[in-house]
Amino acid sequence: MSRKSAFFLLCMALLSACDSQQQAPKIVISNPVPADREELVSIPYVDFTETFGNDSAFKVIDRASGKEIPYQLEMRGSGEVQAILLYVHVPASGEVTLAVEPGEPTPVKPRTFARYVPERFDDFAWENDMVAFRMYGKALEGRPDDAQGLDLWSKRTANLVIDKWYAHGDYHTDHGEGMDYYSVGQTLGAGDIAPLVDGQLAYAKHYRTYEVLDNGPLRTTFRLDYEPWKVGDRTVSVSKLYSLDAGAQLNRVEVTYKVDGDGRLPVAIGIARRNGEGTLLRDGGTGVRGYWEPEHPEHGVTGVGIVLEKGAFESDSDEPAQYLAVLTAENEQPIVYYNGGTWDRAGRFSTADEWFDYLEMHREKLAAPLAVTVN
Repeated sequence: MSRKSAFFLLCMALLSACDSQQQAPKIVISNPVPADREELVSIPYVDFTETFGNDSAFKVIDRASGKEIPYQLEMRGSGEVQAILLYVHVPASGEVTLAVEPGEPTPVKPRTFARYVPERFDDFAWENDMVAFRMYGKALEGRPDDAQGLDLWSKRTANLVIDKWYAHGDYHTDHGEGMDYYSVGQTLGAGDIAPLVDGQLAYAKHYRTYEVLDNGPLRTTFRLDYEPWKVGDRTVSVSKLYSLDAGAQLNRVEVTYKVDGDGRLPVAIGIARRNGEGTLLRDGGTGVRGYWEPEHPEHGVTGVGIVLEKGAFESDSDEPAQYLAVLTAENEQPIVYYNGGTWDRAGRFSTADEWFDYLEMHREKLAAPLAVTVN
């Protein structure tokens, strides 16, 4: 065979390979925001299997880099896969193209986790590689150290620490991974929610039942349910569905109130307030609130944030112990918002401006989600 013929065949083979790659099924993820994004995208599993088949073992590959994309099969508490969650990095105003190949995927190191903690007064605790949280349980009610809202644990390690910290019990001391120095007390803490009656919060008792729907490695989702209680002259019950993704500072919270009688209920989302001069982000007509606490002389600075998925808060109210953002709940209609925080010693945010930019960008990303095409 002549050199010219061999070169021609090689070119044809390369063209054929490129054409085959272009014709193969793919996933294209586009970013409409002029900022880099690293987050989970969800694809309904029925759409995924219709395109790529239902092989029990498969890999997802970034075509450009050849790197494997970590994923989680999301169950949502059912016995069947509901969605595939892909952890992707998409450049500003850009896109990535992914391929699906047969084979055993590389195991994904768990980056989210939740569990019931009966050994600590029925706590329910959860975390990701950025931050950790807990809600207080029934056994804490009536004790001198009882508290109301969402507790925030300050981490400076990507490792999961809940089991370790509860095991040694000394999590109010920083042993190099972080600590719990956030004080909740009789407030809503780091972004919990409660009804308002004549301008006063009507706290529920602590959660009564829990259900873990998915527990990592990339997203943890669980539900906390509360027994009915009196709010003024009406009986109210509430269910809170929490999701926490790898790499996120904020939980997604879906809160559903059931209200006897009049179906409209004033509620407030709160942030515990500290003595001293902190920095508050509270622009009227927006769905974003942030607080950069005054510096603790021993432990640094905590930032807290709440972000509505859609719409704006109706008003704000200040109490001596907390800042409140007010809105109206409709009977059995979910309120969806995000809550969470950060710690300056974790090294990700060091100023109020940086933290507030994160919260406002989070809202922008909610309004312009990553676009996913499967074909």
